[in-house]
Amino acid sequence: MRQNSRGYSLYELLMTLTLVALIAGLGLPSFSGLVARAGMHVEINALFHAIHLARKESIMRKRIVSLCPSLDGLSCEPGLDWSSGWLMFENTDRDEPPRRDTGEPLLQAHRVGENVRIMANRRGFTLRATQKRATNGTFVVCDRSDRAVPVALVISYTGRPRVTQETRRGEPYSCAD
Repeated sequence: MRQNSRGYSLYELLMTLTLVALIAGLGLPSFSGLVARAGMHVEINALFHAIHLARKESIMRKRIVSLCPSLDGLSCEPGLDWSSGWLMFENTDRDEPPRRDTGEPLLQAHRVGENVRIMANRRGFTLRATQKRATNGTFVVCDRSDRAVPVALVISYTGRPRVTQETRRGEPYSCAD
């Protein structure tokens, strides 16, 4: 009469561990790319919604609303690197490029995730009510580890954003320093 065994043999355990290691080895690179793309899309969506909110606020307030890069969440920084975050504020003195001065209402401050890099071709974006055009330009959003394809958020003269992976010439965007 045969007894029921309790447990697994060494051979079964080794085969199971080998199979798990093989599946994990194949799946981890694609999973890290998925995580990188998700992080980039979080920041693209935040910028997209900030542009829409700035348009709406400029129309509602009948004032100029500006976005600028910020390191501290309180003041604008010169330069084209938006990787630390940005501010949205009512630009009452209409300075260009936008600079948040004392007394200008802060409407939104955003911190960017540490694995994402955002470069723009403008030091600030200004959205006006309906009488004049907005600042057009492009944000390029990249993964700092190059695990995902760069994505751009293009702002039109009317202040409408659109997301794309290619320039007007059909070339991919670059995250080169």
